[in-house]
Amino acid sequence: MEKILWGLLAVFTPLSMVTIGGGQATTAEIQRQVVEVHHWMTAQQFLNDFAIARLAPGPGSLLVTLIGWQVGGGWGAVVATLAIFAPTAFLIYGVAYLWRRHQGARWQLALEAGLRPVAAGMILAAVYVLFMALEGGWAARAIAVLSTLLMMRTKLNPLMLVLGGGALLAAGTLAVGA
Repeated sequence: MEKILWGLLAVFTPLSMVTIGGGQATTAEIQRQVVEVHHWMTAQQFLNDFAIARLAPGPGSLLVTLIGWQVGGGWGAVVATLAIFAPTAFLIYGVAYLWRRHQGARWQLALEAGLRPVAAGMILAAVYVLFMALEGGWAARAIAVLSTLLMMRTKLNPLMLVLGGGALLAAGTLAVGA
């Protein structure tokens, strides 16, 4: 058990320091570490945990709490949560001080401009990993793309998209099985 707790700490502490763009930016690397490197869970288990973390109130980074719980029980959840939140909290405290002190400095503006595409790229990598892990084949992927387009172009309630997508996938599965 101690080995698992140290493993959780070793995986999530460095990831804490690169959560540029929010916790969702590290989803692709979390998936790689948890599924491919350490084999703590399958791709489908990871996707299930991701879905639960997105549905639960609070930050999306609570995904690591679920992973910690599944991998190392209660202590695993505590270690994973502290590893993902504590280092960044201390770092942000120092960065916020410097940011306020040098408001509008050229280096600050350049850093902000440079980090935007990095954050966008990390978020796109997370989308790709989650998209490829979808079960349900082309139908599930088509529903995901359609839902994304509808979210971007309409003011449709996301709950309606979830219900509609589930109904479409269920209907498609029943039609193929019949």
